[in-house]
Amino acid sequence: MSRESRVAVINGIEQRFQSRLVTLILGDRPVFPTQIADDCIRPMYEHLLRIGKVPKLQLLLYSLGGQTEAPWKIVNTLRQFCQTFEVIVPYKAYSAATMICMGADKILMTRKSELGPVDPSLMINPPNGAQPTLALRDLGVEDVASYVSFLRNRAGLTDQAALSQLISVLATTLTPALLGRVERVYSHIRLVARKLLDLCKPRLEDRVITAIIEALTEKTYVHNHGIGPDEAKQIGMQVELLDEEAERDIWGLFCEYEKELCLGETHDFESLLPGGADEFRVPNTTGGFIESTELSHCFSGTLLIRRVRRLPPQPTININLQLQLPAGIDAAQLPQAAQNAIQQLLTAGSQHIQQTIIQEITRQSPVDRVESKAEGAQWRAL
Repeated sequence: MSRESRVAVINGIEQRFQSRLVTLILGDRPVFPTQIADDCIRPMYEHLLRIGKVPKLQLLLYSLGGQTEAPWKIVNTLRQFCQTFEVIVPYKAYSAATMICMGADKILMTRKSELGPVDPSLMINPPNGAQPTLALRDLGVEDVASYVSFLRNRAGLTDQAALSQLISVLATTLTPALLGRVERVYSHIRLVARKLLDLCKPRLEDRVITAIIEALTEKTYVHNHGIGPDEAKQIGMQVELLDEEAERDIWGLFCEYEKELCLGETHDFESLLPGGADEFRVPNTTGGFIESTELSHCFSGTLLIRRVRRLPPQPTININLQLQLPAGIDAAQLPQAAQNAIQQLLTAGSQHIQQTIIQEITRQSPVDRVESKAEGAQWRAL
């Protein structure tokens, strides 16, 4: 679907809800994942300036999450331009995206919509260059509290000395500084969640706000648990299920973004590398959209996919080429220009052979992993 066709659908949704609509669609494509972050606020502000202040503003949102600092800024920016703020969730709005939903007066959901817990995870780099384990790569803040709960409630430890000894293992494994960071994130996420829910109109009762925060931070034990419309209502969120006609239009628009962002692409990075190449670049790869009837921004850059090989220690390769001249010809008697030319040929040949050997060693080294990165990715106006 072209930009013009998407604008026509956006315009139809605006007429249906008597609102203005901005879309924020961020890709979960395995090779080019994008996330909610501060950098999306600046282009979004351009859309809001064009739209101006309106009675009702809606955000069509799809994202698996992102920075926990960004939702508060995004919601406050959007609310400066409207009296009523609503979020439309066609499919997934997890983690930081759920936090944006918490700051809305109403969350409009399809039958496939999913929100998620807002307990953040910490990406941890192990000390002294050690290889990270899976557990250390992605530590949920609630994992620390669950460890203590396990010792007390599941293992049945009541002896304070034994508890203290086992809890001290956390400080050994994670370091006191990291545990302090866990506590700060724990407190921050609850503070921001409460501030976002306090923005809702009509205002929510304190007991409802507390129940929502507890449900989304502590009582949903798996970070990727999908919270559907019924469950979201049960925990007190301001959810409304779209009627079938509205759902059809919104789902159709999301599916077009899904195609543009290649969200259904394979997780097999290896299959994306052509032939025996170790690197492959795809310029102008798109990872997200911010759109309204006025403007269009895309997050794009050059996608680099490469094999990372487990190379042996750098070998020392000494190549000394000797030129065998015909009998009766003394190299020392040749003109200086000829001697220089021969030496240059020998040097170039040695370098070429050395490079060929290194390339062959690399080619035959086992593949450790296939990774991807986005080079020069940023938000760009279309």
